[in-house]
Amino acid sequence: MHDQRISRAQKGAGLALAVTALLGTTAVGTAQAAPAAPPAAPAPAADCSAAYRIEQKLDGGTTWRMCWRHDPLAGVVLDKISYQPKGEPRPIRVLNSARLAQIHVPYDDGEAEYQDVTATDFGQNQQALRPAECPGGTIRTIKVAGRGDVKGLCTTTRARGHAYRLANDTGTKVWQAQGKDLLVYSINKASWYEYITEWRFSSDGTISSNVGATGMLSPFDYDGGDSRGWPIGKNNTAYAENHSHNVFWRLDSALDGNTKNRVEQYDSTVTAGTSRNAPTTKTKRTKVTKELAGDAKSMRWWRLVSTTGKNKDGHPRSYEIVPGRTDKFSGRPYTKHDVYFTEYKKCEKYASDNPSCPSTAPNSVDKWVNGQALKNPVTWVNIGFHHIARDEDQEPMPVHWQGFSLSPRDVTAMNPLTPDDLKNRNGNVGMLP
Repeated sequence: MHDQRISRAQKGAGLALAVTALLGTTAVGTAQAAPAAPPAAPAPAADCSAAYRIEQKLDGGTTWRMCWRHDPLAGVVLDKISYQPKGEPRPIRVLNSARLAQIHVPYDDGEAEYQDVTATDFGQNQQALRPAECPGGTIRTIKVAGRGDVKGLCTTTRARGHAYRLANDTGTKVWQAQGKDLLVYSINKASWYEYITEWRFSSDGTISSNVGATGMLSPFDYDGGDSRGWPIGKNNTAYAENHSHNVFWRLDSALDGNTKNRVEQYDSTVTAGTSRNAPTTKTKRTKVTKELAGDAKSMRWWRLVSTTGKNKDGHPRSYEIVPGRTDKFSGRPYTKHDVYFTEYKKCEKYASDNPSCPSTAPNSVDKWVNGQALKNPVTWVNIGFHHIARDEDQEPMPVHWQGFSLSPRDVTAMNPLTPDDLKNRNGNVGMLP
């Protein structure tokens, strides 16, 4: 671990890419009971040994399967992630791999800048978790090279409120379910900061990842009295220097087990209404056939589309990329865009300061977008947070979160949690029972 007094805040710090997750909804309501389930199909072959395998069947019948491993730089990496909702005869592969790809931490005064995943002891500095930090869950052991066993990976469940609710037209019947998320998370300490990385896998097919920063403000950075800091403590004697946390994730998609996925961009345009006519909206689809550095804006979104699998309605399966709130940092070329799509290359693992390719090769994601055809796309998501300190950040600091989701789009023909007595509603516009 780097010297805390010298590293300034070395805080862009570690986050252990929390490993697996699963989530479930608890079906509750007035809908009639489901008939007895048919005999279960044979379990699919395991992709990894039991110690590194996560398999969980959730309320509502969804099963998530995946493998995890520990990388010396990135921490926990998730591999071979598949989703099997109720009624699907076999698992649906979603991702080949999901990993943290960088935490870039530049300070507002320009005097310090950190690449916390690749230039600190990020992967090595897993924190051991106490039982109280994993309520109702299980703490797994991570084998960290050079350190040995660290009990640092928590899997637990947490209520998430309504999974759905629907009342019939007369109000005499209500279908509703309360959901649970299975969280998998770990914590890495980097100087004064501590980072929580969590993955959530939901029974409706949603995958979410969030990074939470906590710990404490660096006491050696109370020098922001140049209008680039915020007063901390009594009166105006100490100013905590403002800084950014730019977090990158790398997603290697493999929908239906095939890495040759398509990328599509959607943009909607609204025309102004008149006194006689309501506004109209037109949506345009653009097939992304070459590498792209994309910018999020209102009514724009992207999806990853399977080229081999379709749902029971005959529609191609896909996942929509849903970025969370972000503060885009324009100070470096690789942080200027919200999402990147690049052609797969094994050594391209980190969005900046990439040490995995030959030293003569470009070492940041912006330089990898060079017009190459997209056949095996890798998605890079960039979510920024501009941290302007406040009195409440002392001490310990409340967790601030940044992240994104992958939302299923046409993966199943209906909501995978649909009650049995509503299964005939697919495309049916008649009255509810």
